[in-house]
Amino acid sequence: MLELSMKSDFVFLFPHQVRWVECDPQWVVFNGHYLTYFDIAISEYGRHLNLPGGLERQKSGREFFARKASVDYLAPARYDDTLEIGVRVSYLGNSSLKFFIGIFRGDEVLTTGEMVYVYVDVKAQRSEPIPQSWRDKVLAFERTPVELGGQR
Repeated sequence: MLELSMKSDFVFLFPHQVRWVECDPQWVVFNGHYLTYFDIAISEYGRHLNLPGGLERQKSGREFFARKASVDYLAPARYDDTLEIGVRVSYLGNSSLKFFIGIFRGDEVLTTGEMVYVYVDVKAQRSEPIPQSWRDKVLAFERTPVELGGQR
């Protein structure tokens, strides 16, 4: 997994206040909620870059599907913590992209993870190239190097 462990490694940070419903009986965030945090922050990353949202993609017949998810739990988040969720694209292929995510409480890194998505023609059930306009927006936004692959 890519090793980024400081907030300064991310151009995009999304705030989140831990809610009671996300915690187990010890007031620690239940592990499954971290993937929800990843998903919300990735959606907000796309909104920040003005990329087409889920309804627009649905109308086009193209969508991103999760291919792989990994989470590295370093320290627990707890009820009422104020978190910042950093998102960056670490790999941009022809039809896939990889997000690296870091969850922070202040400057302390609590969790890191990766999410790999594939862009798919839903009807044909096969991958398809990510639109060049989307690629251009991501590359212009990220200040750290993005590994490129599968260029056509």
